[in-house]
Amino acid sequence: MKQSVLSILMYHQIGHFAPMRAHRANYCDAGRFRRQMRFLARGGFNVLDLDQALACLRGKRAMPARALVLTFDDAYLNFLQYALPVLRMHGFPAVVYAISGWLGRRMQWADPSPQRPRPQLMSAAHLREIHAAGIRVGSHGLSHAKLGELEVERQRRELGDSRAALQDVLGADVVHLCYPFGSFTRGLVDVAAETGYLSASTCLRGAATAADHPLVLPRKAISYGDNLLGFGWKLLVKHAPKPELVEWRRRMRQMHADESFRG
Repeated sequence: MKQSVLSILMYHQIGHFAPMRAHRANYCDAGRFRRQMRFLARGGFNVLDLDQALACLRGKRAMPARALVLTFDDAYLNFLQYALPVLRMHGFPAVVYAISGWLGRRMQWADPSPQRPRPQLMSAAHLREIHAAGIRVGSHGLSHAKLGELEVERQRRELGDSRAALQDVLGADVVHLCYPFGSFTRGLVDVAAETGYLSASTCLRGAATAADHPLVLPRKAISYGDNLLGFGWKLLVKHAPKPELVEWRRRMRQMHADESFRG
């Protein structure tokens, strides 16, 4: 029997950008984004809320055909201008991962260039606006640190304080996380669970399946260079896991086996 798969798409900025060769996964042209969403609407794809997707991965509900989740890292202000109107037009849910300590500021964790000045991040008011529009807000940490390189107590502060701050902003529970830079460790997975998160997105490449731990979810990066053919290929064909994801799945299976043995 063919295994059901879920494509979790990873976006960052949506807008109009000068041509580039580096860091292409951090950008998506606004026109291409509109065409991509129209492709989903006309192509029989099922765009799921992340809670719905988790229920499917856990076997609590059937995974629909051509299932996917839309995620947007960093909570850039251009999401509000270029992505939200398109998502609302099609009735698509999405998750935006916000950095609680950087709300309303300009991005500082990458080198600026004359062609691409430091982009603005959404403020608390902007997050409330997209939350009211049906967009789910998740945590991207407190300071966009490489969490896997931090001491455990700093990890707890990054995840716990960020979750608490975003919940105060929204007046709603925040249970979804995305590891900044894709940096995480086996121990950080435990910290994420301890601080109340139900899912965590990674930068591991591949389709998500029932074999994946909900706090180690793989994604498919949508980048500046993806035309509609490449976009469709990623959704319909490119499901195979990259070697790093294969290794993480092996580790998580071993962890469960060890826990079962001790139990």
